[in-house]
Amino acid sequence: MKKLYSANNLMEAQIVLDLLEHAYIPAQIFNQHAQGVTGEIPFTHAYPEVWVMRDADYERGKRIVQTYENTPVATGNVQCPSCGEENPANFQLCWKCGSGLEITRYLDHTHK
Repeated sequence: MKKLYSANNLMEAQIVLDLLEHAYIPAQIFNQHAQGVTGEIPFTHAYPEVWVMRDADYERGKRIVQTYENTPVATGNVQCPSCGEENPANFQLCWKCGSGLEITRYLDHTHK
């Protein structure tokens, strides 16, 4: 077992864990509940950590984490093709009517 990643919060640790699971790399999150004891221990010891179960998966897992860290965050807005509502660019469904936004995103990229 090897520590692969220290996350800023539990949600980030879960994202990394999901990415590893999709690559068939068994992993586990440690310190899931440690943020409640911040102040009693140094805050850096309370960060959620992602550990790979098999040492042989460490290098491949590290590449997955590097890709995750280097992926730009989508910003901006897209307009829903069904109701016209503005939605954040990283949404897949319109928050107002539930229609898919993938078509809008595809069209925006093909017309540039």
